[in-house]
Amino acid sequence: MTNTLKTKLGTIAATTVIATSAFAGDLVITFDDLNPGPKQAFEDAVAAFQAANPDINVTINNNDREAHKSAIRNFLSANPPDVTSWYPGNRMGPFVDAGLFEPIDDLWAENNLNEDMAAVKPTMSRNGKTWGVPYSYYQWGVYYRKDIYDKLGLSEPKTWDELLSNCDALKGVGVTPFTIGTKYLWTAAGVFDYLNLRTNGYYVHNALTDGKIKYTDDRIRATFANWEEMLDRCSFIDNHASMDWQGGVAAFAKGDAAMYVMGNFSVGAYRDAGLTNDQIDYFQFPEITPGLPMAEEAPADAFFIPSGAKNKEDAKKFLAFVAQADTQSKWNMAIGQLPPNSKATVGDDKFIQEGFAVVSGAAGLAQFYDRDAPAAMASEGMKGFQEFMLDPSKLDAILERLDQVQAEVYK
Repeated sequence: MTNTLKTKLGTIAATTVIATSAFAGDLVITFDDLNPGPKQAFEDAVAAFQAANPDINVTINNNDREAHKSAIRNFLSANPPDVTSWYPGNRMGPFVDAGLFEPIDDLWAENNLNEDMAAVKPTMSRNGKTWGVPYSYYQWGVYYRKDIYDKLGLSEPKTWDELLSNCDALKGVGVTPFTIGTKYLWTAAGVFDYLNLRTNGYYVHNALTDGKIKYTDDRIRATFANWEEMLDRCSFIDNHASMDWQGGVAAFAKGDAAMYVMGNFSVGAYRDAGLTNDQIDYFQFPEITPGLPMAEEAPADAFFIPSGAKNKEDAKKFLAFVAQADTQSKWNMAIGQLPPNSKATVGDDKFIQEGFAVVSGAAGLAQFYDRDAPAAMASEGMKGFQEFMLDPSKLDAILERLDQVQAEVYK
């Protein structure tokens, strides 16, 4: 890392103010994660880019994630950087539709990304064009107690019926099939997303979160019918509404519950609770509708070029650099996540390896309900999901209420 870059990083890394450079030709990059690991991985990537492009002056603005979410619309309109981090899927939609992001189909074509990032291209696409370059993502799925499965002679389920049969066997020996903690609601959204993706598929799921079909639609009712069957045949731990997601880990670690629909970030918590790699494993959420292409829940983080950027030429160079397999390998090994470039090398952790195999072959990648839906819709939707888990008899009232919220949010 050059002394100049070290000075810049040290000076502005903690700021929450979005600024542009005073010098024409500088490349201004805004990033949104102050957590030590992700922040260091980003800074290392910037240092490597500057070493490869010594003629480019790089200025970075590191911003707290929540502050970034609040500030982005204003700075994109008033004084945009040349590159900014943001989220794919419907979360990029308002900025794409408002003309605040630059399409980069040429960059994808020139760097073979249509092939190398085929799995994530759908979530980076809108209005027939491609926007931004993802640098990292991570899988969701079902984490389970392999030792309990082995003791009962159970196999990883590939179909809905096989999952339900496993649940019957677990309940038969007094083990609750699923743990969860829904105090902060988003965990319930993860279950809903997978049930909807497996019942109706990627495009129906996106149509719902994009406000194009109603919650009372028969297809969405079918998702909730499957969820009710899951609540009945499988069941979740009691009192989950009073626990956060880490609270749900306790029952999993004790062996009181055998499965958890969760993201890969949770693996550290299982290990911290005393479980070993021999006791835990992972499987893809099983098929529900036979033959339906299997999309996955895999939230991604990406970089975009604002349409008002002053240095789009160097911004494209940076995004092309971020897209390279080598860059993505180093970045994601550092933070323990998955590289979107299929030619990148993934870490040797078994969960990363299994997750990479699943998402690389996915029919599409959902960005998680609270990213795919607008904030106001996501908030009410997740309240409804938790309410349904606690009392399925309220389904009609919940769906009708969500239709009303949808009509206000998307008008």
